[in-house]
Parts: sequence; C-alpha cells; structure tokens
Amino acid sequence: MSGKLDFKKSDRALYTGKRGRWDDIEVPKMVFLSIDGQGDPNGPDFARAVGALYPMAYGLKFAMKAREADFVVAPLEAAWWADDPAAFREGARQAWKWTAMMRVPDDITGEIFVETRETVQEKLAKKADGDPEAVGGIRLEPREEGRCLQTLHIGPYTEEAETLRALHDEVMPAMGVTFNGPHHEIYLSDARRVEPAKLRTLLRQPVRAI
Repeated sequence: MSGKLDFKKSDRALYTGKRGRWDDIEVPKMVFLSIDGQGDPNGPDFARAVGALYPMAYGLKFAMKAREADFVVAPLEAAWWADDPAAFREGARQAWKWTAMMRVPDDITGEIFVETRETVQEKLAKKADGDPEAVGGIRLEPREEGRCLQTLHIGPYTEEAETLRALHDEVMPAMGVTFNGPHHEIYLSDARRVEPAKLRTLLRQPVRAI
C-alpha cells in the first residue's frame, strides 16, 4: 500500500447508494476493527464502543503513516441482528445485537494491531475520561458479505423501519432471496454535527438465493 488510501474513493460502489432504490452489489472480504454489544444504539454501551473505535482507528492511521502507508479513517459502521428480524421493523431496540466497526487496510498485521492497541490504552489510562478497558475489547477481523442489497437512507435512524419493512416483505421476496447475514449500516454523516433530517446512512443486507 502506498500513498493515502481512501476507501470511499477506491471502493466507491460500497459507499454510495440512491434513496428509494436497492442496488444489488458484491461486497468482498474486508478487514475491520470490531467490538460487540447489545441494546439501544442510543444507549451507553454503543456510545462506549464508538468512543473506543475512534482512538484505535487513528492510532493505526498514525502507525501506518510512520511506515509510509497512510489511510483516511473510514466511516463508522455497524452490523445489527436479532433472534427475530421483526425486532427491526418493530423498533424493539432492547433485542438488537450489534457489532460496531471501522474498516482498516487489509495489510495491517496482528502485530501492528496489538502494538497500537497497547499504545492507545496507555494514552487513555492517563486521561481522566479515558476508557482503556473498552479499547481492550476491540478485535481485528475480516468480514466477507458477498451479495448484498444496498440503499441510501436520509433522515433519522428511527425512521429506517419502513424502508426495512419494504425490503423484508416486498423487495427480497420479489427477487427470490433471503437473509445471509446481519443487517449492516454505514454512517456517512456525523450525528454530532448533522441534524437528524439530513443524516445519510447506507443500509446493506447480505442475501442469498432461496
């Protein structure tokens, strides 16, 4: 890897979508920083996970930049699932299970990951509001979703339910496909700086033929 890698440019099809249209795409194997949890995404556990991912992602960025292999920190993502998929259409957030994620370059080795995690934990331990324990729960893992349906949602996260209902009850049956992995979201907007009505989120569902 040379220069500054930007996934949104190198893999543009994976980070774009059109509102009201489900695109049929192929998602290759990618490597992520990942951390698991359960419950409402507005709750403290999800916030803690996100708060751990960012310093780790930037720690890896600086570590790779020192090796002349810089990259742009990728958008926050999350995989969501439940024992009953209806929990998403019905907004039963307490039943939601999740993996918060940030994509990183494929050539980050386990050694670089462990070294960086230890460095980040040491730095956070010196801060009054640091959370080194949460960073310790992050792992480096590959994911390969294969065939997926993807669309762009604009608006509050709480208004995704109708789009997902249409996907589950209309789009997927009409295409002859079924679920092949957790519901996946890519957050293209920073919720801290963008008003809810303008939030842009990619909704992705891995599928397979029935």
